[in-house]
Amino acid sequence: MAEEGYYQVRVEAEFSAAHFLQDYHGKCENLHGHNYKVYAHARGKELDEGGMLLDFGILKKTLRSVCNELDHTNLNDMEVFKMNPSAERIAFWIFNRITSLMPELKGEGESGKARLFAVDVFETPTSRARYCVE
Repeated sequence: MAEEGYYQVRVEAEFSAAHFLQDYHGKCENLHGHNYKVYAHARGKELDEGGMLLDFGILKKTLRSVCNELDHTNLNDMEVFKMNPSAERIAFWIFNRITSLMPELKGEGESGKARLFAVDVFETPTSRARYCVE
């Protein structure tokens, strides 16, 4: 018998923003910027009638819209980050914004439909933070 698995899809977007980490002691406590790359990951057990887990275009459009809210801003000016917009907090915020705009991705119920399970935020090509749910 084959092991039960699931399908995964990933879309990506980018944004540029400035920030500083108030409670960090080192270079990052000074105002600086990043060209962030963001990946949104969804998974599920069932495909739709077209053979897709979900439409890449819809998820990508939503992710780009969310990233546009952050683009060319000083992230420290956003109350939600409380003066410490770390990559981890940015990933959490993006995850929640996507699911608020696409509530159908909030949970993989009995139906096996797609759900958002992870958001990766890269500050550099080699440094990533991830927020994920089981």
